[in-house]
Amino acid sequence: MATVAVAQEFVSIIAEEIASGVDRAVECWMAQMEEALNDGHLTTPGRLAAVQAVMRQYKEITGKAELTPCRRFERA
Repeated sequence: MATVAVAQEFVSIIAEEIASGVDRAVECWMAQMEEALNDGHLTTPGRLAAVQAVMRQYKEITGKAELTPCRRFERA
């Protein structure tokens, strides 16, 4: 029984670390896009280009040529 409990705890710890890493990565990319959109030194086309550069970087890092569309979040 103790071995099962230790294994379950180990899996939980690993899952939490993975989730934390994903959260940090998403927050980083969102912050980069927010920074690009709020950069007062850029023109509107410049802001768009900066966001596109973040997207291009994400695709290069992940090896994804296309992103899977997702449902939009609806606000309550």
